[in-house]
Formats: sequence, structure tokens, C-alpha cells
Amino acid sequence: MGILQEMLDLFQDRQNMFWTLLWEHIHMSLLALLCAVFISVPLGIYLSRKKKAAEPVIGAAAVLQTIPSLALLGFMILILNKIGTFPAVVALTAYALLPILRNTYTGISEVDPAIKEAATGMGMSSLRRLRKVELPMAIPVIMAGIRTSMVLIVGTATLAALISAGGLGDFIMTGIDRADNAYILLGAVPAALLALFFDFILRVTEKTSQGKALTPVAAVLGAALLVVAAPLFSFNQKPDLVIGGKLGAEPEIIANMYHHLIENETDMNVKVQSGFGSTDAAFNALQVDEIDIYPEFTGTAMAALLDESPSSGSTEEEVYQEAAQGMAEEYNMAYLEPMQFNNTYALAMREQQARDLGIETISDMEPYTDELTAGFTFEFADRQDGYPGIQDVYGLKFENVETMDAGLRARAVEEGEVDFIDAYFTSADIVEYNLRVLEDDKNLFPPYQGAPLMKQNTLESHPEIEAVLNQLSGEITNEEMQQMNYKVDYNDADPSIVARDYLTDNGFFD
Repeated sequence: MGILQEMLDLFQDRQNMFWTLLWEHIHMSLLALLCAVFISVPLGIYLSRKKKAAEPVIGAAAVLQTIPSLALLGFMILILNKIGTFPAVVALTAYALLPILRNTYTGISEVDPAIKEAATGMGMSSLRRLRKVELPMAIPVIMAGIRTSMVLIVGTATLAALISAGGLGDFIMTGIDRADNAYILLGAVPAALLALFFDFILRVTEKTSQGKALTPVAAVLGAALLVVAAPLFSFNQKPDLVIGGKLGAEPEIIANMYHHLIENETDMNVKVQSGFGSTDAAFNALQVDEIDIYPEFTGTAMAALLDESPSSGSTEEEVYQEAAQGMAEEYNMAYLEPMQFNNTYALAMREQQARDLGIETISDMEPYTDELTAGFTFEFADRQDGYPGIQDVYGLKFENVETMDAGLRARAVEEGEVDFIDAYFTSADIVEYNLRVLEDDKNLFPPYQGAPLMKQNTLESHPEIEAVLNQLSGEITNEEMQQMNYKVDYNDADPSIVARDYLTDNGFFD
């Protein structure tokens, strides 16, 4: 009962957000289902008349469904060059084609030939026979395919949060990031109930239309079309700027600071769209104009976006200048002035274990490479300034390396499933789990100072935002950022309120 009570308490605190995400999930799911129905049902009918083409076409749809859903979302981003709802709907549609297509083909093909001959003998045209005889008789089989696709779509749509498409997956991803089961349940339970609800509606529709007129099917189809079309009648003001942010407390807090400052000191309407699952996802969204600005770290800009390593011994200012120049030359991006805190990468382990083994620096781990188990995020395991850099600079290759989501690593080291993890210097996990940050004695990790990244033409269109955002230059210490992260990650504070409180307390505005 404890975790359920936590979920209910969280629902009370996040009601507005819950209903927004639920609506996004319903809209995205119904849109994908309608697209799949409008493609698969006519195609299935056509294939029932052209049976030689049926096997290769249905086989192609089967291949689409064998692609892992997360990979399919990634492919859609690359193919469509967009982030958000559109590639998510396209991926979900592709994933839902096979059950509807196969069942439509099977249902139409298995109508008794004697009945079809009798209908033709009564003077029915092929189209009239389809509408009056074949479709009503095939409805149970077709609806079974639609019901299967609906359940697949509702469940898979939770992954769309990784590409900032919204939906109940936002709660699940936040829960994983914070290792908070209440958030995970608040996303997973309604998603499961939603799938059951839609399945019930479709089952009732199937039974009421079986072997009869198609009026119930048409009514449900019409209702779904109205839900999908509802945003077309929305009169919400389009934002002048969209501020993006990666998944996690810190990027969301900083994005909200940008939001508050710009709206406070200009007449622009600003929207925050955070939760991008990786650096690549956030940067791609910036490139294709899904967002206009997002906070990026200087070290990440160098290592992940420019594929360069800062010069040995470079100061924070020198790394920023290198990154700003590189982003301008290679991407025509404007990189404004960075804040003070340095959220660099670090390796961290339990304080007691580090004391017992006498480990204070990364180099001190050399005698234990066969004994210690590393817990790295997927990104750190692959980045040049991550585990590959540790192997090159320190010559350390650990026998046991586990890769995991960023939200799971701190709990994994605390519970002894791994011995050390990659961490961020301003992470609240370091305080919560009493972790020792190992000294980077060979200066592998470059400075990571957050700064606003945007297209040059965005800055030229809104030149006033440069002075507004540069007010944060040199502000926010490591301790202040860590405290704000702790409020969001462990006290469940609203990132927007935390951001506003900091700006108010430090005199940026009343």
C-alpha cells in the first residue's frame, strides 16, 4: 500500500501535468491507430483481390514489426529529420500495420465463396458486395487486428517521451531518471488502464456490428476523428521561443531560468520543452527548429558535437572559447556566455569502500581493475571523454562494466550491484548516497559549464535575448546547483519554481 499511496499523493501534486500528458498520450495513440487503419484496411481489401501480391506486402509489414520499437523511433528521427510527435506517430503507425493488414486480408479472403456468388447473382457490384456482405462478415477478424494494434500503440507510445513527444512516458522516464517508483507507476498504470479501456470500446463495437451494418464502426471512427482533430480548433498562442532541455533535473532547471528571464524582460511568449533523452536528440531538435535554445555544456560541445578534445591544460575560459568558435564555424550556432558551476564528469564510489581500499584518485584504481565492477551510462561508455578516454589516458580497462540508464546508476552503486559509477559533479546523488568523488589526477575530463546554445539566425531575429541570458554568466556555484538538483530529485520540487526562487533570491527580478 505504501507505493500506491505515494503514487496517489504524487497524482494530487501533479494533476495538471497528469491530465496534459494523458491527453497527449490519447491523441498520439488515436492518431497512429487511425493512420494504421486507413492504410491497412484498404490495402488488405486490395490484396484480397490481388492474392499474388499479398505475401510480399504482408511480409514487408512483418519486417517493420520485428524492428525494436526504440530503434524504430530512432530511425524515424533520422529519416524525417524531426523530433517530437510527428516521428513518434509515424513510428507507431508502422508498428501497428501488420495486425490490421493481415486480419483484413484474412477476414475478407475467408468469406464463404458461395455467399459471394449469391451476392453477385443478386446483381450486386463488387463495391456493394464488399460493403453489404464481405466487410460485415469480416468485421470480427478485422476488429481483432485493430484491438491488437491499439494495445501495441498505447504501450509503445510511452517510449515516445525519449524524443520529446510527450505522453505518459514522461512520468516513466522521470521516474527512471530519479529512481522513483511513484513516478513510474503514475505513467505505467494509466497507460495500462488506457489500453484496456480502448480494447473494451473496440470489443463492444465488434459485437454490436458483427454480421450487421457498419454503423457502430462508423460512429467509433467518427469519434476518434473528432478527438484527433481537436487540436486544430485550439486557439493557444504560439510561443515566440521554445527552450529545450535534456532529461534530468539540472537541464530542466536551467531551461526554466532562461524561460523566466526572457519572459520577465521581453514581450516574448516562451515555452519550455524538456526531457530530450540524449545530447544528440536535443541538438537534432535545435538543428531542425523544433526548439530554439537549449543549455549545453562546454565539454559536451567539444567532445560530442565537435568531436574534439580541449588542449591539454586548457582553462575553463579557453575551453568555452574553443567550443564557441567551433560551434559557430561548423554549425553556424551562437554559444552565449557560460555559468560558473562546472558539472564535469567524475567517477564516484561508496565512501566506506573507497576508504577501505585507499582509493582517492582515478589512478588509485589500477590494482583493482579485475575486482571492481563499473556502472556507466550508455553515453559515458561511448564518449571519448568517458570510458574510452579512461582507457587511453589512464590505461585502465575494467574487467566488469555494466551499462545502464543514468537514473539507475546511483542506486546500483548504493546497493552494491556495481562498485563505482560515472557521475556529474553537481549531482544530488553524491550527497544522497554519500559517494566519494575520485580526483581526476590526469585531467581527463574537460570543464563542463552550461551556456545557452542557439542558431545564429535565432539570435539575429531576437538580439535582445543575448543580454538577458548573459545575466547568468558567471553565476550559480557548484554548491547552489547541487542544492537545486537535490530539491527537484529528492524533494520533488517543481523545476520551474526552483528556477524562479533562485532568480528572485539572487536579485534578478522581484
